[in-house]
Amino acid sequence: MTLDPAVFKAYDIRGLYGEQVDEEGAERIGRAFVAVTGARRVAVGRDVRLSSPGISAALIRGVLSAGADVTDLGLAATEMVYFAVAEGGYDAGAVVTASHNPPAYTGAKMVTAGALPLSGDTGIAEIGRLALAGEPPAAPVPGTASADDGLLERFVDRCMGFVTPSAISGLRVVLDAANGMAGLYLPRVLERINLDAVPCFLDPDGRFPHHEPNPLLPENRAFIERAVVEEGADLGIAWDGDADRCFFIDEKGGFVAGDFLTALLARHILERVGPSTVVYDLRASWAVRDAIVGAGGTPDEFRVGHAFIKRRMREVDAVFAGEVSGHYYFRDFSFADSGLIPALMVLEILATSGQPLSEMVATLRARYHISGEINSTVDDVGAALARLRSRYADGRHADLDGLSVTYDDWHFNVRPSNTEPLLRLNLESLVSEADMERKRDEVLAVIREG
Repeated sequence: MTLDPAVFKAYDIRGLYGEQVDEEGAERIGRAFVAVTGARRVAVGRDVRLSSPGISAALIRGVLSAGADVTDLGLAATEMVYFAVAEGGYDAGAVVTASHNPPAYTGAKMVTAGALPLSGDTGIAEIGRLALAGEPPAAPVPGTASADDGLLERFVDRCMGFVTPSAISGLRVVLDAANGMAGLYLPRVLERINLDAVPCFLDPDGRFPHHEPNPLLPENRAFIERAVVEEGADLGIAWDGDADRCFFIDEKGGFVAGDFLTALLARHILERVGPSTVVYDLRASWAVRDAIVGAGGTPDEFRVGHAFIKRRMREVDAVFAGEVSGHYYFRDFSFADSGLIPALMVLEILATSGQPLSEMVATLRARYHISGEINSTVDDVGAALARLRSRYADGRHADLDGLSVTYDDWHFNVRPSNTEPLLRLNLESLVSEADMERKRDEVLAVIREG
């Protein structure tokens, strides 16, 4: 049995297949999952990785042996599992996936009723403790297994309800599924909208033969940035491996930052629903806050991470939330994140506005100068944060998630990694790109001076 304690992370379970977790370990995780959640009905899906059929089958065996009934969803994007759990009234659900990681990884994302996520401090750590101890023992009577073959159509129906499909027309769009799970649902979507699509790597293939399914890394989106220009497309959309995130390329081949997309989507949604609360993560550009206020909404800045964002959305009844990392969440989708809904919304925005995406974000790029996230390896995280507190003592400090320091025309956040001796910097200036770069380098020098 292989089960490394390091696979139990802040937001999910993830590690190298065979080296850190194997089928016997996954079976133990399944039993512990039922013990921690108390679930009687569980939905389980899996991504296309070569290890996923075996890990999924083992996880299901564990759930069944713990006495819970399982609906096997088969191949499913992560957001499809969220939808299935909420729609079907399941007590819990799991999707076997390693998200955007390379092919050698495996793992699981887990939720309870209503698609509320488990995290390190709300279940995952306890699952790890029980699984590593070989507990609990099997139940006297195992659960029963069934399948759900109609999930894909119901999921696509639900997502199409967020837009007016007939309004999406006249666009040429490059679609890059990276051989991940978006390729499962995109063909069904394309049957329902009038799109001049250039489909790329839609065939799900767990080897990810063309590029890793992580569009946040520049090398993984180089293909789509080039393809958009070569194809004369109006837009490019790329998805990560489990398809719960999407990323956008404007018609000039320029990557659109996740906080700018959050601003555009927030404005679009608020124009439709009226004054509402929108949650966003504290790394984001002030463009998000200003767009929400400008559209009559209430901005709510909160800590990074899908488990925190989803709970916060429920607390304030937020209609929408966005993270810099490309996660977009919707109240009417069980407060869960989706990679398809924002893609459809952006297509509708472009088709109905007649304005190129580059022009939509040009005013944001001209006013808000953002560094993007920059990682620094440090020997002593606490000492580095102390240096920042001292050096920027005249700024306004907040400790919601790491250290945030705010001045009138610039601000930054520095967050420790959950798993590595890293500090992650996000900085913004309203003065100029040069001012942002100068301040960025200054803050990095303080972080790294040890």
